[in-house]
Amino acid sequence: MPVNVSSVPQRSPFRYPGGKTWFVPTFRKWMGHKIPKPRTLIEPFAGGAIISLTGLFEDMVPKAVMAELDEDVAAVWQCVIEGDAGWLADHILDFDLTRESVIREISEPAITTRDRAFQTILKNRTFHGGILAKGSGLLKLGENGKGIKSRWYPATLAKRFTNLQHVADKIDFRCEDGLKVMREFADQEDAVFFIDPPYTAGGKKAGKRLYKYCDINHEELFTICESITGDFLITYDNADEVKALAEMHGFQYCLIPMTNTHHATMQELVIGKDLSWMDMPSAVHESQPVKIITEAASQ
Repeated sequence: MPVNVSSVPQRSPFRYPGGKTWFVPTFRKWMGHKIPKPRTLIEPFAGGAIISLTGLFEDMVPKAVMAELDEDVAAVWQCVIEGDAGWLADHILDFDLTRESVIREISEPAITTRDRAFQTILKNRTFHGGILAKGSGLLKLGENGKGIKSRWYPATLAKRFTNLQHVADKIDFRCEDGLKVMREFADQEDAVFFIDPPYTAGGKKAGKRLYKYCDINHEELFTICESITGDFLITYDNADEVKALAEMHGFQYCLIPMTNTHHATMQELVIGKDLSWMDMPSAVHESQPVKIITEAASQ
């Protein structure tokens, strides 16, 4: 059955397209099998960073390296690690949100990093689907006729930023290319990687619509994964091209059910070196929700 995301603690201040809240229970299970406990978690395509934050808040790792190339999203994480999370929390509580005030705020040039961060959170919470990429726009009807305030919960958002102050010193944030960061830590034995690249493989258009930086060399990503000394998990759209890449590089993959923003159940790929910890047989019927496929089984 798909994960009930309402049962997962919401650590991230972002309402992020393609967010991985549904993956948290699988992540916990994976980390629970890691003995000794990894020293570093690398999230090279951080976005809303729910996996890194879960790892830190639940004491699964002492340090997380988060990379995000989008300068607007990066501004939020830079504020957190630079000690401005409290300022953001206060500014969110003080802001009188109306359509006019949002337009006025996001039209002003951001002079400081924290100004840019506040504008990013404002857009993330008032734009359709939380999408920050070019072409997105302000909510009109919103949910239950609430319009632009549908996703604006100032007390909740402020609390998330306040809580982030407790783990800020454990975050190593970089506004850098994710593949570059993967290469940097590839030979670190006590590091694990959670890799969630833009879904553009196999001609998929979702990544191009959702993210500012969506171009990625998927073959290069898999080649870097082969060089990783520690362990990794990759999440991907269920595309034949991705399955072929996994098989070509000798990785295992499985399908996990998740519910999208339209409440439709879909299956996403999870790829890794060894998925035996998922306690699933290597050959199961297509109708089962999870299946592990090894390179040998696919031949």
